[in-house]
Amino acid sequence: MVRLRPLMERTTGSPEVTIGLIDGPVHTGHPDLAGARLRAVSADDRVACTRTASDACLHGTFVAGILSARRGSAAPAICPGCDVIVRPIFAEPNLQRGELPSTTPEELARAILDCVDEGARIVNISAALSQVSARGERAVDEALNRAAQRGVLVIAAAGNQGTLGSTVLTRHRWVVPVMGYDRQARPMNQSNLGNSIGRRGLGAPGEGVTSLSPDGATLTLAGTSAAAPFVTGTIALLWSEFPAASALEVKSAASGGSATRRPTVVPPLLDAWKAYQSMTRRTEYARR
Repeated sequence: MVRLRPLMERTTGSPEVTIGLIDGPVHTGHPDLAGARLRAVSADDRVACTRTASDACLHGTFVAGILSARRGSAAPAICPGCDVIVRPIFAEPNLQRGELPSTTPEELARAILDCVDEGARIVNISAALSQVSARGERAVDEALNRAAQRGVLVIAAAGNQGTLGSTVLTRHRWVVPVMGYDRQARPMNQSNLGNSIGRRGLGAPGEGVTSLSPDGATLTLAGTSAAAPFVTGTIALLWSEFPAASALEVKSAASGGSATRRPTVVPPLLDAWKAYQSMTRRTEYARR
């Protein structure tokens, strides 16, 4: 649907491209994550999946599988050759079964800065914000500004409330918001929409996505949390193939190369192969 397969056939990703995964903890003992280039960064006890049945562990492992599972597994396994910094923000003891993963703006800001300081080139965020305040939003905005200054691309799930609007994440000029598309390549009803999402965002597979479960099996979920790592993984593969490209060049190619703002609240569907071809043409032109 997003023409990712031909790009995946060219590369499994480079360890020089580091992804910051801001999510729940990851159950690294899953057999399909054996050999994955994962390392956890955290200042508290959220690093390990101490409760594999928790939603925090489930969410983090599922998203990590989309990016880092071994090729040939049931998961998408987009860029297992890339380094991934796991920066957990969902505390297992505080997340009850059935609750949506969420974090405070202050915690999210700290996680973004941690990933930037640890050398991430791309940050994937699939989280809702709770306890939102003006002070908290300023902290997130400042962290995103730091990411922009350092050329660290930020990919964020648009959310699954089916609302029209924006958040401190999706309206920031540097963030690429991601909404979910169904298997017929149509926007999913539960995905959030908005001017900033339509102008700067992308759509990606968000229905019936199968990835890894902490119990060692697989799991099929839907939503923008599942869609966001498809964009993150595509950008990681592009940067692996074109290591000298700037953040703006890779972001532009992945977004379709349009320099103008889109007058819509619905972002276009990701086209990974078109992005690769755009990067190829850009590189060939620069060599002339």
